[in-house]
Amino acid sequence: METELRAGLSAAAIVAIVCNSVVAVLILILFVILYKACKIPSSPERAPVLAETQEPQRTEQKYLLTAA
Repeated sequence: METELRAGLSAAAIVAIVCNSVVAVLILILFVILYKACKIPSSPERAPVLAETQEPQRTEQKYLLTAA
């Protein structure tokens, strides 16, 4: 009996701790990605282009000129 108590953590407990640690690291990486994605501002030049695609097609066409 005493040898079992001195053995420490069982193999199942060690596996559970390792799995929980891996999940915690993955969640931390997810939060870092979300934080960086939320910091990127949306470009004001792209907003009209996105709005135009959602509107019905018009007969006249608009061109977006960009500097090369």
